[in-house]
Parts: sequence; C-alpha cells; structure tokens
Amino acid sequence: MKNTIKKSMKVSFEAIYGEGGEIQHYFAPGRVNLIGEHIDYNGGFVFPCALDFGTYATVRLRDDHQVSFATLNFDKKVTVELGHILYKEEDDWTNYPKGVIRTFLDLGISLKGFDVLYYGNIPNGSGLSSSASLEVLTAVMINDLFECHLDRVDLIKMSQKAENEFVGVNCGIMDQFAVGMGKADHAILLDCNTLKYEYVPLKLEGVKIIISNTNMRRGLADSKYNERRGECDKAVAELNKVLDIKYLCNLDSEIFENNKHLIEDQVVRNRAEHAVYENLRTLEAKDTLEKEDLLRFGDLMNQSHDSLRDLYEVTGDALDIMVKEARKIEGTIGSRMTGAGFGGCTVSLVKEEAVEQFIEEVGKHYETLTGRTPAFYVAGVGQGASKI
Repeated sequence: MKNTIKKSMKVSFEAIYGEGGEIQHYFAPGRVNLIGEHIDYNGGFVFPCALDFGTYATVRLRDDHQVSFATLNFDKKVTVELGHILYKEEDDWTNYPKGVIRTFLDLGISLKGFDVLYYGNIPNGSGLSSSASLEVLTAVMINDLFECHLDRVDLIKMSQKAENEFVGVNCGIMDQFAVGMGKADHAILLDCNTLKYEYVPLKLEGVKIIISNTNMRRGLADSKYNERRGECDKAVAELNKVLDIKYLCNLDSEIFENNKHLIEDQVVRNRAEHAVYENLRTLEAKDTLEKEDLLRFGDLMNQSHDSLRDLYEVTGDALDIMVKEARKIEGTIGSRMTGAGFGGCTVSLVKEEAVEQFIEEVGKHYETLTGRTPAFYVAGVGQGASKI
C-alpha cells in the first residue's frame, strides 16, 4: 500500500511543483492508546501502539530559502520564507510543519528551502493523532534531508514543543512518542514523565484492532481535561495531609484504600480512584500481553472504559453507545474509548471472523441510536516514522 501511495504522490507532486530533481518520500503513522487513559499527567503509564496508516510526505529541495506546502487532503497551499516562520491562523494546517521548522532554526541549524506535498489517511479530529503524525513526519524528514544527526527522542521532543509553543496546544508527549518510536507488532509501555519505555510484543494472530470513529467532535474535551487535572491536584493535596506523594499513580491499591477517606469530596475521590486503578490495569496489561493472554487484556480494556465512564466521567453518550454495541458482538474481546473522551474513537480487539459482523451491526445500531454515521478502521500495528 505504501508503494502505491508513494507512486501516486510523485505524480501529484510533479503536477503541482513540476518535474525534475531528486524527489524523496517519508511516512509517519497514527497511534492509538490501548489502555492507560487520563493518567499520564497523574504520573502513570500509557500503553500506545503505532498504526499501519498515517501521513505521507513527498519532498524536493530548492536552491533558495522558500518552503512551499501542499496537501492532497485540503485545498490550502502556503509558501513561506525560512527567515519569516511565524504562526498565522489563516495558514491553518501548515502551522504544524512550520512549527517544527521553527524548532530546527531555533537550534541554529541551517536549512534550505523545499517543496513538500503531504497526504494523510488518519481521520481528522478522531483522536488518532493526525497532528503528531504530521509533526514527527516533518521532523524526521528535515533531520534526514539536512543531515542534522539529531536522535529520535530529540525529534519527538521538538515535535511536542512545536505543538505546545508554536501552535499553542498543550498536548503531552505520548502522541509524538508513539508516532516516532512505534515498532511493528509491539505496544509501548511509556512513562511520560521520565520517557522511560519498554516494547511489549503485541501478538494478534486471528485478532484485529478496530478503531470506531463516533464522528462526534470532542467539543468538551479541553475544558473537562483542565477540570480533571485540577480535581486530581486537589486529591494529591488532601492525601498529602498524611502521605508524601507527587502523583496519584505513586500509590498502590492498599495505600489508596487506607487513605482515600482523606479526600472529602466524593467526586474528587472518584477521580483519584480511576487514576490509581487505571495505572495498575495498565501495568497488568503489559504482563497479560507477555503471557499472550488476550482475553484478560480485553477484560482490562473493558474495566478501563467503565472507570472512565463512571469514575472519571469523560465518555459521553456517543462513546458509551459505541462500546456497548461493540461488546454485544460475540467476537469482541474488549472495547474502550481512547483519547481525551467526549467523542472521538473507541478501540476494540475483535476476532478476525467477526470483523464484518462487528462493522455491520455496531454501525447500524450506533446510527439508529445516535443519528450519526460512524466510520470504522481495521488497523494493524505499524512502524514508527521513517523514509520510504
């Protein structure tokens, strides 16, 4: 598939920018978080994997200092001078690669101009990290084209910095890390605070990952995210009347149960309970994969969603309906929301023989119950960003 897209993009690139010169191609995947939701900022682990679809770039160097951006996804084209890389709202999607270029320039790295054409098959607004894929793709491309010799983790940090400081979105590092460090047939157990990570084999013989897009934009996600962070900070402060912890996920179940009475507000206590037990579920998920126990892994996914629904309250009707319908399919091993919540996607592990039934029946019932038409993506576990 990558070779087909590569050939097609070369034709489109030459139609836009003209023929001649050395044309090069790069790819960066999307990502999905399998378990470990809303605990990265609580000192917990996340457990993402890279997907086998993502974002492509076809690029050719220029002899001047002009950079031209185009994409097959939107009509918007933008041309900038390397000496004037500024955030402009009207430049829309190009602010993400522009922000990455800015991080290279800020390090004193000398760049030349280039023409670049992007194409992504990650659904926008789905929570599968189209922005992180675009950023890491651009960073890996520039690092290779200009022989910068920066290591991959540096490129990941620069991509996050571009989104935080240039675009102005306060994202964590999980998305960029999974996109940059993904490994085929493996998930990544990642501590977002230390960036310590471990690859865990993800053997899915006879099982598929199905991403189900509710096609409901995550309108409440940002405001609720800040609210939940505040509630978790409050829980830590109240626990520290007796304990001495930095994060909720520093706690094991026994210490939490013995001290949760210190958290006076039941809602805040619920938030803390989710964080503590979601972290423990994520660590157990690693062990279950190492034992190739997908059934237990599916149970942990289900528990994760239920906790996000009942204790953390970040799911919403669309995600809950999608998960409920998914679990009715006999071949579904586990199903949960993934991402910030209040819309976006669910991730399900489904036996191969049940995939068609899953898409047909879950899609039909979800549309009947919500009035929205969902989209489904049967995904494999892919490799991190690279030249192709």
